[in-house]
Amino acid sequence: MAGIDWSVVLKRTRRLAATAPVVLAALGVAVAASSSPRSEIDRRAEVVRMLTRGDLGASGLAAITRRMSPSELAVAIRHDPGERGPALYGLTPGWESLTLAGRPTLDFGATGLDAMKLNAATPNASQYLRVAAPFVFKPATAEDRRRALRCLTQGVYYEAALEPTAGQEAVAQVILNRVRDPNYANTVCGVVFEGAERTTGCQFSFTCDGALSQAPVGWAWERAKRVAERALAGEVSAAVGTATHYHADYVHPWWSPTLNKLSQIGAHIFYRWKGVYGEPAAFNQRYAGREPLIDEARFSRPRIQIATAAEAEKALAEAAASGEGVMRTVEIDGQTRVLGIASLGGRRQASASDIAAINERLAAFEAPAAAPQPVPVVIPGTTPMAVEEVGRPAS
Repeated sequence: MAGIDWSVVLKRTRRLAATAPVVLAALGVAVAASSSPRSEIDRRAEVVRMLTRGDLGASGLAAITRRMSPSELAVAIRHDPGERGPALYGLTPGWESLTLAGRPTLDFGATGLDAMKLNAATPNASQYLRVAAPFVFKPATAEDRRRALRCLTQGVYYEAALEPTAGQEAVAQVILNRVRDPNYANTVCGVVFEGAERTTGCQFSFTCDGALSQAPVGWAWERAKRVAERALAGEVSAAVGTATHYHADYVHPWWSPTLNKLSQIGAHIFYRWKGVYGEPAAFNQRYAGREPLIDEARFSRPRIQIATAAEAEKALAEAAASGEGVMRTVEIDGQTRVLGIASLGGRRQASASDIAAINERLAAFEAPAAAPQPVPVVIPGTTPMAVEEVGRPAS
């Protein structure tokens, strides 16, 4: 699946730090004094932390490279473990997560203990926690009110039935934040069931995995309903603020490094958009007031597409051959994968044969040209004569 190779980013940042001490002088950052001697690597790590403010993504990398001289930058690129060359520096921010699927969804990635370790190692960006404004709920009719309450209750129940009350309130906050985010639907039911009409792409898994076919437990449903009622009445979960994404702590989705990790409540970790898109002012979409009618019988049937590894490889080969930028989401060995060739800016990604042809042309261009043969100068009125070399060895 498309995403950041975080190990490479970490290695790259350490490589950039390793170009010190000359780089440290160029960075112009004072290192705090200490009563005991500190190792060189500790001082370098502190400089990197101060420059990047804990962000080891593209912006953190740019903060380090901006203070390098051309020669220092060349050394850093030469030792880049990603072996991407100079083209990496200066690419559009977020290039590593661009896909035809659009903005990140709630799809899951790797699971297990490794995922829990990765999640625990990701620092909280609590400095970006902003309290969201109370949700302004003005349904057009009593029926719209009933539909909105039911959809929000379903979201809280099927996503967080066994979570603590604070965890359920946080899930409700995410759903209502999306209603006000211009990137999503402007109704409660529209957000909850967004993407559920397709075989893949559902934003909340319970809308397409058949969970709706199971009757809810009475007491747990009433508990979720009370949380939904309070959220629609304007109650705000300050613990997650403007969060628009979350996932369980035993999975590590590909998109998590592209967002700001805010907090963890129960088994769920919550995230917000980076930059101005995660600020309260960006949530300016008005609630439509009229909720869509949801065909729950239709969405009670599981529609998640399953593919074998062989089918996935075939889909990838067909996408590469067509060059049409076809993306296909499949599930292999319990893990979701996005296969295909993403078209970036109307251009398809180069195939292996394309790259080989480009490399051949580059090699021919870089090959040293044959030394030009001297052109004899003939002076008018003279007769050119061959020169005989005397005493030159035969071999």
